[in-house]
Amino acid sequence: MFAKKMYLVIVSIAIMALVAACAAPAAQPTEPAASGGDGNITIGVTMKFDDLWLTTLRDAMSEYAATQPGVELVMVDSKEDVATQLAQVENFVAQQVDAIIVIAANTDAADPMTKAAQDAGIPLVYVNRLPSNLPEGISYVGSESIQAGIMQAEWLAEQLGGKGNVVIMNGDLAQEAAQKRTEGEKQVFAKYPDITIIREDTGNWSRDQGLALMENWLASGDQIDAVAANNDEMAIGALQAIEAAGKLGEILVGGVDASPDALQEMDKGRLDVTVFQNAKGQGEGGIQVAIALAKGESVEQFTWIPFELVTPENYKNYMN
Repeated sequence: MFAKKMYLVIVSIAIMALVAACAAPAAQPTEPAASGGDGNITIGVTMKFDDLWLTTLRDAMSEYAATQPGVELVMVDSKEDVATQLAQVENFVAQQVDAIIVIAANTDAADPMTKAAQDAGIPLVYVNRLPSNLPEGISYVGSESIQAGIMQAEWLAEQLGGKGNVVIMNGDLAQEAAQKRTEGEKQVFAKYPDITIIREDTGNWSRDQGLALMENWLASGDQIDAVAANNDEMAIGALQAIEAAGKLGEILVGGVDASPDALQEMDKGRLDVTVFQNAKGQGEGGIQVAIALAKGESVEQFTWIPFELVTPENYKNYMN
């Protein structure tokens, strides 16, 4: 009798457990997390490290990202090499970062990087150097390079009184910034029949190469009235050659960037004009756009950071 009662109890418990299991809601499948869906955002950045102005931009990126909760930057040095930079972008894709920022080593060779990011569905933001091909859906943060050349050349032409011999120092001609800044300079000088461009060559953004170029041009014996350099580093190199030749103050020299070193040269009365390119604005803007895209937000394709003319009258406003 006791055994029969125990059997009935066990059967009753089993039936109750079965009923409870059937009444419980079925487990729902877990949705895959969206990019940045866990509140953390990883942004891969590839750019040249060994550059004075770009270092300011890189610092601005790091400082701004540090103020944004959950944002992590992975920054790598492109060495200004196309193959190296493409491999870095492909590595970011493999790591499944939430967004990629590129300062292109060669703006005419950016298509493979663009395709790699697009194929992976990872937001891509180009900063500072505008690729020659920027398809819809790919963002750019920077300044309109041609405006820097125009602003610089207009000031030089006015100071020359509309006449004189000018030399142009190009940056890396594989990059949009050098191409467009020179285009802007030539647009302006072409408006003055009595201004002649007598020399033009590339100094690859380098102070040492700017120095060597200017030494060669001065050694030719040609009359040179102004130097239009695509950046401040080459302009400072030109100043060094001009000083060594005993012609300081006789030749106008213009640069672009308003770098700290350039502003010091202006403070000494040596550099005549430069154009402020806002490294902080571009760096912060690039991170802001990358974060927005990682969150799935809509942004304008182009975010323009204006250039500003810097002269002996207003340069102190930029020294900090």
